[in-house]
Amino acid sequence: MSPRYIPSEVEPHWQQIWAQADQFKAVEAATGDKRYILEMFPYPSGRLHMGHVRNYTIGDAMARYLRLKGHNVLHPMGWDAFGLPAENAAIEHKTAPAKWTYGNIAAMREGLKRLGFSYDWSRELATCTPEYYRWEQWLFLRLLDKGIAYRRKSSVNWCEKCHTVLANEQVIEGTCWRCDSEVEMRDLEQWFLRITDYADQLLEGLDQLEGWPEKVVAMQRHWIGKSHGAEIVFLVLDDAGNPTGQELTVFTTRPDTLMGVTFISVAAEHPLSLSSSDGNPQLAAFIEKCRHHDTKEATLDTMAKEGVALGVNVRHPLTGEVVPVYAANFVLMGYGTGAVMAVPAHDQRDFEFAAELGLPVKEVISADGQISTAPLTTAYTEPGILVQSGPFDGIPSEEAKQVVTAALEAKGAGKATVQFRLRDWGVSRQRYWGCPIPVIHCPDCGIVPVPESDLPVVLPEDVVVTGGQSPLAAMASFTQVDCPKCGGAARRETDTFDTFFESSWYYARYTSPDAQAMVDGRAFDWLPVGHYIGGVEHAILHLLYARFFHRLMRDEGLVPGDEPFANLLTQGMVRKDTHKCPEHGWLYPEDVNFEEGEYHCGICAQDGIRTTAEVGRNEKMSKSKKNVVDPTELVARFGADTARLFILFAAPPERDLEWSDAAVEGAHRFLHRLWTGVHEAVEAGLPPLPATWEGLGPKGKELRLATHQAWQRLDNDFARNQFNTAIAACMELLNALKNAEGDEPLLGAARREALERIVLGLAPITPHLGEALWQVLGHEGGLAAATWPELDESALVKDELLWIVQVNGKLRARLTLPAAWTPKQVEEAALASTEVTRHFEGQQVRKVIVVPGKLVNIVVG
Repeated sequence: MSPRYIPSEVEPHWQQIWAQADQFKAVEAATGDKRYILEMFPYPSGRLHMGHVRNYTIGDAMARYLRLKGHNVLHPMGWDAFGLPAENAAIEHKTAPAKWTYGNIAAMREGLKRLGFSYDWSRELATCTPEYYRWEQWLFLRLLDKGIAYRRKSSVNWCEKCHTVLANEQVIEGTCWRCDSEVEMRDLEQWFLRITDYADQLLEGLDQLEGWPEKVVAMQRHWIGKSHGAEIVFLVLDDAGNPTGQELTVFTTRPDTLMGVTFISVAAEHPLSLSSSDGNPQLAAFIEKCRHHDTKEATLDTMAKEGVALGVNVRHPLTGEVVPVYAANFVLMGYGTGAVMAVPAHDQRDFEFAAELGLPVKEVISADGQISTAPLTTAYTEPGILVQSGPFDGIPSEEAKQVVTAALEAKGAGKATVQFRLRDWGVSRQRYWGCPIPVIHCPDCGIVPVPESDLPVVLPEDVVVTGGQSPLAAMASFTQVDCPKCGGAARRETDTFDTFFESSWYYARYTSPDAQAMVDGRAFDWLPVGHYIGGVEHAILHLLYARFFHRLMRDEGLVPGDEPFANLLTQGMVRKDTHKCPEHGWLYPEDVNFEEGEYHCGICAQDGIRTTAEVGRNEKMSKSKKNVVDPTELVARFGADTARLFILFAAPPERDLEWSDAAVEGAHRFLHRLWTGVHEAVEAGLPPLPATWEGLGPKGKELRLATHQAWQRLDNDFARNQFNTAIAACMELLNALKNAEGDEPLLGAARREALERIVLGLAPITPHLGEALWQVLGHEGGLAAATWPELDESALVKDELLWIVQVNGKLRARLTLPAAWTPKQVEEAALASTEVTRHFEGQQVRKVIVVPGKLVNIVVG
């Protein structure tokens, strides 16, 4: 190896050796502790970004550390390859989504290999291959047979341009997240999975997830949203005030406020709204308007409250009062019953709606049990005492929940019940590039499952998509089939699965990639995943669906336990400053010049124009703001190990990382210094490690102390995934070597030990340099043959200790004394030191306090 560090020579060399040796293949029959490390797999966009680099470097450092510790590690990689982005990109490039996707996979695979990630590539999967998705089709048929999968008409977010259903999270201010087209509400036949049947399990399972961040657990708990309350029945009245026989049912967590109801709010899509819109142009227009607005909860909270009277009244179940019904833009059909009892005095949404439409506000709870003398200016939502509530006056609100519910049950007008925010998972999408749903529609037999023997239902890949409706619908070769039940002409389902379907079980397929089943018994050897790493943006949907899928597979006897991921690490974002030119807009980093203390537009400079570039906020790297760093260019310039070292040193994994070009260069210089230091030390002669350290001199003892203190820190930091402080320990130890010069006995061996510990300590982070320097240090077999060294406790035992001596609390001396001395001996040495006694000559020593190993405080006066 060259004494000069040239990453472009070192890194390909070792990557080739790893590939030829199939070095990172997990061994099924291996003895010892098995560990499964997994990063959330990427969507194959074709280009790696720094978010990928950070995510996968974290996981790779974990995997390499555990291998050095002697564990059998499973560390796989694959591709979340189906979905609308690939389809839209294929439309833009006038190619088939399959061709575009597979080309991107090839490019990104090469990029990951250049970064030196230690994946078991023999387990690589892509969710768009029939070998993968046939098994989710198989599971779906099992769920269909159990009644967990079902089809019903549902009100959904619809993007006409993308021609597909969107989740609420994919609707941004009323428009599609992909194409910015206006989204509308439509009633469509959709396929669902009964995730609500598992709501209690999913909620209770959160208590098992001790290795998950508390914020993620809290987000899932909120999303599932278990609420204890009451279902209350309001009778619908005709124009004469008589019951029509129709009932309007609401769910509330606040039955204690029932006596404060002044109106009922229903969703625009509620059957009562729709039936009332005939002959009511104002209501019909309002319903149409609501079809196009954003339905996310955060938006509903902040949007202006609007509504229209239905011209329908209901009867209060306890007082008999007539209560009007309004369609409201903040009530959704998908939540609860689509109807809400409105208590504007004690619910802020209702308060704002009442204020907007001039509806009455009746206070029924107050903090002190007294009716307010002034009108309410905001809703009172805290606990209190019931007022203006007839027989319930004076009852504390928490107690009143049970009392009012009991009164409703006695009248047959309601009952205590439990409800969840969680709704059944709509899994069908009206797009082409996805897994076909394995059912057939027969005009005589209805919905017929595809026989298991006919799986997989293969998606035709040689298709050029032009946008609009899925091309599957027009492909007679795909749609026209014989009914498996009666043999008559039938039509194949053209909806495809939501891509969360694929990403909800891929972790299990990695355990048995060649199984002639969804998974096989090897899943019980590897699962649950020991460490799962990915962005917090997946905290709710992906992780919730994966937890649900795991239970579905568990119930089929396919996987062990209740949870898929034992520990979860959600890494922070990679952030960088933004720059903007008045003429050219956002600028890429390479288009920004820094001269004379100012940033200037490099594009303008090409035309001889000096334009000051505005410095924007430090934000998450994104293509839209152009504050991105291309990993390929970074690796080409500095090497993969520099990129990896910077990524892990700049910030703890769970925190945001502030990009710094200077810090990247600093990481590169450190690796040069280490490379040069090892070569120079070996050239000067490094003796082997001795069988015993007896006879070690003072400098050697000091260096061994520094070595094992650093190793103790580093090992603890790796175990806690605190890579930045582990790297700092190695840097400090390299600095300590500067003071370890001389001809003391065994000092050369102590230098070897320190260098070997630095190389091994950094090897999980900078593996190419680690392999090269481990070889330079004379070791055969590479790091695959290396083991993580033990901590030498004896090296941490000091012969001497530094004592701080204070007189009346003020520092007066530092004394180096034998570590074996007793507190009494330390006290006597301090009182005998002229450096100390000169500060209290002629005064009486009243007390001496000895803090073991640290401090002597002498009190005089």
